[in-house]
Amino acid sequence: MTTPTTSQSAAPAVKALVLLLALVVLLNYVDRGTFNITAPLIKDQLHLSATEIGILMSAFFWSYVPAQIVTGWMTERYSTALVLGAGLTLWAVATACLGLSGGFFSFLCLRLLLGVGESVAFPCSSKLLAQYVPQDQLGRANGLIGVGMALGPGCGTLLGGLLMAQQGWRSVFVFFGLVSLLWLVPWLRVTRNIARLDSAPATGGRPVATIATISTIPTIPTMLQLLHCRDLWGACLGHFCANYAFYFIIAWLPLYLVKERGMSIESMAQLGGVIYATYAVSAYCGGLVTDRLIHAGVSVNRVRKGFIIASLSGIAFCLMLVGLGDATVSMAGLLLVGLAMGMGMPNIYAASQTIAGPPTAGKWMGIQNSVANIAGVVVPLVTGRLIDLSGHFQWAFIVAALVALVGITGHALVLRKVTRLDWDLELRRPLAG
Repeated sequence: MTTPTTSQSAAPAVKALVLLLALVVLLNYVDRGTFNITAPLIKDQLHLSATEIGILMSAFFWSYVPAQIVTGWMTERYSTALVLGAGLTLWAVATACLGLSGGFFSFLCLRLLLGVGESVAFPCSSKLLAQYVPQDQLGRANGLIGVGMALGPGCGTLLGGLLMAQQGWRSVFVFFGLVSLLWLVPWLRVTRNIARLDSAPATGGRPVATIATISTIPTIPTMLQLLHCRDLWGACLGHFCANYAFYFIIAWLPLYLVKERGMSIESMAQLGGVIYATYAVSAYCGGLVTDRLIHAGVSVNRVRKGFIIASLSGIAFCLMLVGLGDATVSMAGLLLVGLAMGMGMPNIYAASQTIAGPPTAGKWMGIQNSVANIAGVVVPLVTGRLIDLSGHFQWAFIVAALVALVGITGHALVLRKVTRLDWDLELRRPLAG
């Protein structure tokens, strides 16, 4: 198996590429969460019902989930850099236009458009990381992506809240939309530098295909053939269950802390910030440790699977502590759950990038992230129902913990081995099992 490598002179361009991918994921989470921050004021000023607010919150995922499959296909047909840049432009404009909206229908259309635009982030970033980053650096690179995922909600809440208090809710959308567009300036420069890697040799003397040549790589396997791959569904199961816990914390943590534990808004914001910061540090450190283990000779399969299983086990344990413990135990569980989530996230992505390989990583992640983000639709419905039935959050935390345990089977049992698939051999299997 060959792995991407870069010359010493090309390394700065690749580092800049990874940093910009982490930044685009941060902007992705800031912009998608802006509506949640401003929803209380929008509800009052535009006289929307709670049902309408709920529809607008979930509408993002209605388009985001299926569009990822299309985006994954596009990364195999067109320049990945252009697909990512076009997607960011679409979602940034949609975000800014939300600040000009005047009613439910216009909000609904723009939230759907936002989901389409944001669908490019993970398929494109996975494609580019698989294309340019060596195996023993994939953990660190995906760890930086995890930092973006963790800091996005925190930065959006902090900056959006301050701006909304001074200028009103419309300014929040316009500000974040315009700021996101600024990302295109360094992106155009970095991708021009990356294009010079066309002739950089990979291990074994083979050229590394890059943004400029990506469209010439044969599309093997097809989307339908990928859907018959057992390893893909194992990765999808594990990722969905990890996302269930992640979206559960993002969506319900403020309400839980204020209503169930009686915290003030200020205390809730501070604790939430600590949890997100813990997630960010854990994601980067987890990626760094896995890279060093692989560089030291530990098998990729053992490292990636081990960290994912440990992460899901830790998530389940911590959520159980929150659901069943007293106030002190619950707070400890919440602080530790960020640590558990962070250590697994880089490896969920790095494992799939390794298995799929550079030519197929975008399409693979399009399918995987589409399935995983169904959690964004399911979590609000299941959690809300459980709270309504019981009057408390206890069962919601227990169910989230049990889902995490189910996710272990995806990477431990269904996914066979974290290693580059030989697609010539794989496609000869009747059901790739």
